[in-house]
Amino acid sequence: MYRETKGRNYRNYRNPCLTMHQPWASLLVHGIKRIEGRSWPAPIRGRLWIHAAGKVPDDATIKAMEDFYREIYAVNGITDLKFPEHYPVSRLLGCVEVVGCVRCEELTCWEEVPEGVRLEGLTDFCWLCEQPQKLIIPFEMRGFQGVYNLERKIYEAAVRSLVPVESPLPVNFPLPNPQDPFSLKAGSISVYLSESKTSGVEKSSRLNAAIAGARAAAVQFSKKDQHVQTNTIKNVNSNNIIRTGQLKSNSSVEDDIASNKAGTLICHNKEQSGCSRYERNSSTHKQLSRTKLSQHPGPPSKIFAAAMRGLRPA
Repeated sequence: MYRETKGRNYRNYRNPCLTMHQPWASLLVHGIKRIEGRSWPAPIRGRLWIHAAGKVPDDATIKAMEDFYREIYAVNGITDLKFPEHYPVSRLLGCVEVVGCVRCEELTCWEEVPEGVRLEGLTDFCWLCEQPQKLIIPFEMRGFQGVYNLERKIYEAAVRSLVPVESPLPVNFPLPNPQDPFSLKAGSISVYLSESKTSGVEKSSRLNAAIAGARAAAVQFSKKDQHVQTNTIKNVNSNNIIRTGQLKSNSSVEDDIASNKAGTLICHNKEQSGCSRYERNSSTHKQLSRTKLSQHPGPPSKIFAAAMRGLRPA
């Protein structure tokens, strides 16, 4: 058993859940997608809850993935696929059973699984998924990165709302050791691979186009996410720099005031050429105003009260 790590990336999984983008999430829960591709090996075996991320998929991505699965199922003679009518986002959709994990090059040569399954291997690690189940009504919830534990209340409600899904082509991945659920992992089936080390599936032009479209959709999708994440990090860093500069400015003002140098302020913006003696930051102006008032106290209370009584409306 793995030790539990900090944050939400638990290794001591109780009710593991994985957040996926659409349309991949619904395709997996509906039993059409049988391989979940990742750049890292599956850390669990058994039930894995599937949550759809909040990004709404565009029509081109949906079409590319549906065309991809039409073609790879056609390799096994299945031409009538029923795709999900909707691809909801920010919802818990259902679950699958993760029975193993192999590398892409192993999956493509694994003769004991259907040809169409071998074509699903498009990433470094392939999580082998069976027994899809979906929720009657998807639950709205927030997801996280990586594999994380589902909240107990959500789990207790979700487990009562599961219904089995009839996959177009159910697959039972054989385990080298049925008594050990982790016996099927990256490198464990290398001795069972054919000597040719190549897939025996003959790819037509339509199949090649569908595979290329699926790869392009996944790559383009990941690039968009990486770009957004990069911009977010830059914005956060910029805000931190601004806040740091303001803090430095305020601390400098306090130091100057403490040394009776309130009129000498430093301009922290190097790009600003005509730097005045006073900081342009509004919070600094407020500090200076309060400082000047403290250095020049107002009139005594009796004089102030008399002056107020002598006021007349204009």
